[in-house]
Amino acid sequence: MFKRYFSLGRKILFSSLLLGAVVALLAGSVQMMIFHHKRAQQFDIIIHDLQKYLDNYFGELLNTVDKLQPLTMSRCSDVSSELTSRAAFSLNVRAFLLVENGHAKCSSATGEMNVPMKQLVPQVDVSKALDLTILPGTPMMPQRPAFALWVRSPLLENRGVFTSINASLMPWILYSSRQNQFSGIALIANGTAISTYSPKPQPASLLKDTPIRTAKINGLPLTVNVYGNTWASENTQFSLLMGVMCGLLSGLLCYYVLTVRLRPGKEITSAIKRNQFYVVYQPVVGAESMQIRGVEVLMRWKHPTAGEIPPDAFINFAEAQQLIVPLTRHLFELIAKDAPALQNLLPPGAKLGINIAPAHLMAESFKQDLRDLSSMLPANYFQLVLEITERDMLNQRQAVTLFEWLHHEGYEIAIDDFGTGHSALIYLQRYSFDYLKIDRGFVNAIGTETVTSPVLDAVLTLARKMSLVTVAEGVETQEQANWLRQHGVNFLQGYWISRPLTLEKLVEAHGKPENYFTTT
Repeated sequence: MFKRYFSLGRKILFSSLLLGAVVALLAGSVQMMIFHHKRAQQFDIIIHDLQKYLDNYFGELLNTVDKLQPLTMSRCSDVSSELTSRAAFSLNVRAFLLVENGHAKCSSATGEMNVPMKQLVPQVDVSKALDLTILPGTPMMPQRPAFALWVRSPLLENRGVFTSINASLMPWILYSSRQNQFSGIALIANGTAISTYSPKPQPASLLKDTPIRTAKINGLPLTVNVYGNTWASENTQFSLLMGVMCGLLSGLLCYYVLTVRLRPGKEITSAIKRNQFYVVYQPVVGAESMQIRGVEVLMRWKHPTAGEIPPDAFINFAEAQQLIVPLTRHLFELIAKDAPALQNLLPPGAKLGINIAPAHLMAESFKQDLRDLSSMLPANYFQLVLEITERDMLNQRQAVTLFEWLHHEGYEIAIDDFGTGHSALIYLQRYSFDYLKIDRGFVNAIGTETVTSPVLDAVLTLARKMSLVTVAEGVETQEQANWLRQHGVNFLQGYWISRPLTLEKLVEAHGKPENYFTTT
């Protein structure tokens, strides 16, 4: 049965479930990748903005400090007003101190002083050209953390400028991290960190999390760390939901297409559009000369999943589903495509035997379909032989008129598989045929002790009396061929001559018209 070559219910269900699972996995993975990419972009943006802000801020601050370096060579009373002014107009600066020989000599906040730096800010190393650390507080603001920045004079090694800066210089970044699904941000200098994890400075070693982004500030021993989770739980849940929804929809759609949209006949129309059908040619030789006199054109179907579909299966199915007409039209197109190569292979007047179903024979479009085929073939080269089976009854009045038209147009008619139907003799009496194709069942009985041989003798005698040209199908042995030739059969066709061949193999095997066809 034709149905056994296509997906059964369990296969359709399994295919739908498999497709749904694959789509669910792909959709969920893609959604997770999108979320991951977006979070990575957020992290990149925040670390870039934070680094840019601190680079600009400390760049301006260092520029201000450079301008204050010459003041270290003046008396505090002469420069205190300018020092105070600079501190007042520098964002987040608590105080500027002028340092000479390791002692703070002048402050923008308190004026003239003389306090050793080791006593005032022991964490700062004034022997360095530049040093930065984080303090838990300053004398005037002991409860509020501050950055302590030391910059030595580039001209005089025993002089420099010390600056204390509010450590909360970026509160909008430090405290907006939670709104962007970050777990924290930390600023680290000389092993001390100020972060969103603690209100007070703490050793950097106490920061247990691994930062997902890190940046260094130009010109300073200051590092910025951003902490967060690569995957957010709500994003994972949404990705899973997305995958399940996509998988469910795709599985249902697949099931719908396979069970509803692929109704009987859809496979054939789809196969026509996708060029799954192809043509093979079985040579027919003259019984006396054993030279090729024509070919029978046979259609084959190579299904992408079921493989080769037997011709009887898909032809009977096409007839049952009223698709034999478009299928035969497609056959005509394939023949026309091969016609130039066949013209080089076959002699002029070669017969092209084409099977025509009774449903197409009685169709309104049949005459125009034949005209279209004839117009696509080389002019006046091939002789078209329409092979009509007698398994199905024809409308006598329509068939008689149609056969007269076919003969008038130059087409020849063969009764195919003669003897297999219940109306063989009635067909011969009612209609005018040119060829009688003897069914292989009679040919296979040659040489055996059956009553078939006398019947075959009678058929051949009847054909001669009715002036019908005879073609023996299914010739498989030389014994059969000899018997048929001795009893006056005109043409032979079968595996002993040649199997049905694709155009390429036909050209390869019988590339010249004068070739003889014996055994193959």
